[in-house]
Amino acid sequence: MAKKILLLNGPNLNMLGKRDPNLYGDITLKDVEETCKKLAKQNGIQLESKQTNYEGELVEFIHAAKETSEAIIINPGAYSHTSVAIFDALEIFRGPIVEVHISNIHKRESFRHFSYVSQRADSVIVGCGVQGYELALLHLVQIFKDT
Repeated sequence: MAKKILLLNGPNLNMLGKRDPNLYGDITLKDVEETCKKLAKQNGIQLESKQTNYEGELVEFIHAAKETSEAIIINPGAYSHTSVAIFDALEIFRGPIVEVHISNIHKRESFRHFSYVSQRADSVIVGCGVQGYELALLHLVQIFKDT
């Protein structure tokens, strides 16, 4: 049976391709999800994608993943810097977690330099554009092969 990865995206990521293309590019979240699903399939992985602008819904997705997924890729957006609730939910999840940020959060406003999610994530990918999602997926594929 194929391993299952949950790809979570937080607030404003549904606006990829429309929001500040100089910073985030012109690729949409749907494009990112389709690319990742193809890559997952090529590697024998089942990928489920979800996006929400609501903190509590992200928490619920993470809770449900405890029963349905072996790993999580998460771009929590602005909740990275503010949400202890998301950190606590991720603490409950037992599989590997990869945090992704399209931009380099360490070269942006100082309030973006800290991430609660990074305190739980096993790996963090920042500043690689939307390719960061593919890198996260390939990293998890390698982890699965090594275990």
